[in-house]
Amino acid sequence: MVEERNMMLGVLAIILGILVIAFPLISIFTASVLAGLGILFLGIWLFVKSFDSWTTSKGISIAQLILGILAIIVGIGLFGHILLFSALVSFWLYLAGFFLLISGIFSLFGASTANKGAGGLGIILGILYIILAFYAFNPFYLALLIGLWLIIDGIALFFVNPSDLMPKVGMPETEEKK
Repeated sequence: MVEERNMMLGVLAIILGILVIAFPLISIFTASVLAGLGILFLGIWLFVKSFDSWTTSKGISIAQLILGILAIIVGIGLFGHILLFSALVSFWLYLAGFFLLISGIFSLFGASTANKGAGGLGIILGILYIILAFYAFNPFYLALLIGLWLIIDGIALFFVNPSDLMPKVGMPETEEKK
């Protein structure tokens, strides 16, 4: 049953990836609308929670109120705004690439040889993220990146079972080496 589900998810991811590449502006518009709605609902929730937590902690209540108002403003601004969505995704990729690059450099100076390998991989991935961030400013390239990621992820679902990657929590381990 798990394999059938993975096959179905893989096929859906590949189809969605092809659709994102075929219709880039509609896809990025849809992503910006969904992201805007998500942030808007988060802002409304924080805004309501700020009044609820006023009696327990005024500092937390004020922080939630400010974050709620900011999230509502960003959610409304992001709703359907393709260029703002592309800029935010690009900024996120730049930030992630910068952190990967810096942590990779720090790992190279570590004493462990495993850390040096991870450091080299972190530097390579950091540079790759920064290059991708440069292209993500353009909505067409952003749609291409998202579509390619979906296709690669869909193909990977044919070969890797995601539940095998997750540790089984709460399941007793059997001892086979008796």
